[in-house]
Amino acid sequence: MRLRQSAAPLLARTRIGRWVLEDRRRRAVFFAAVSLGCNLLYALYHGVLGILGMSLWLITMCAFYGVLAAMRFAAVLCGRRGGEAPVSREYFVMELTGVLLALLSVILSAVVYLSLSRNIAVRYGEIVMITIAAYTFYKITAAVVRAVRQRRNPSPLLAAIRGISYAEVAASVLTLQRSMLVSFGAMSAGNIHLMNALTGAGVCLFVLLLGISMIIKGRKGEKLCRNQSL
Repeated sequence: MRLRQSAAPLLARTRIGRWVLEDRRRRAVFFAAVSLGCNLLYALYHGVLGILGMSLWLITMCAFYGVLAAMRFAAVLCGRRGGEAPVSREYFVMELTGVLLALLSVILSAVVYLSLSRNIAVRYGEIVMITIAAYTFYKITAAVVRAVRQRRNPSPLLAAIRGISYAEVAASVLTLQRSMLVSFGAMSAGNIHLMNALTGAGVCLFVLLLGISMIIKGRKGEKLCRNQSL
């Protein structure tokens, strides 16, 4: 909290910092843009290595990060002018995000299948593993806090951005579990396989249901906007 309080005045001295701090919606769009850049870099990294090494696993991961980047690009493009975007456009972005989340659940299913069939899991040292776990739990906490703070905000765009974050956090939990089980686990190979399969199925189902929910809400919102404009 002290770090946040001390950082705010420093950000307020810059034009971009003031633009971000003045409005919660702008902050959400700004951080979505930052995450978009990270997703693009990850997609490019896995894509290049996947093509050079002819690795289906890396190419699948490239597709995963590419879909995340596409969703965030749509959200950033819609929110680039602050509050000027029509509500109907935001509902369209929500519906598009839902479709891409449904696609992401299929890609995640492929990731889970490849990781189980080829026994793919990265083993880390204790300190690195604890750091990754701490960062993952930070992402979970940040997503929960964001959901609580924005629960009364009706913006479809912010709901779409939150949905993207939920899907990414769920995938991070799955990756964390796979690495923790091989790094620390005293479980048998059969039990590890079962745990990863169950968690993977749960994550894929969660992302799929999240996507379907956004498609339904987006279509209802667009229909309502059309009726109000008549």
